[in-house]
Amino acid sequence: QTKKQCDQKLLIRMKTECVPCSLNLETQCPAGYTKITNGTGIPDCRYYLEIKAHVLSLPGCRHHCMKKFEQPECCQGYWGPDCMGK
Repeated sequence: QTKKQCDQKLLIRMKTECVPCSLNLETQCPAGYTKITNGTGIPDCRYYLEIKAHVLSLPGCRHHCMKKFEQPECCQGYWGPDCMGK
């Protein structure tokens, strides 16, 4: 039997919001995503703090998250929702 379904495996990556590093230990990834960074995350961003009329830009941390996703796709020569042949 020939294979009609050739699903594409995708990796979706995202980063959590930038927060003070000391508060980032408890940060969770959105539902369905796996955290791929440890501890306080990666200190590669800045967050903003408003104090009265001033806005401060401070160094912060964020976590990187990923999700495995399979996108249904037909093999070459097949099409439609049921991957029908010629």
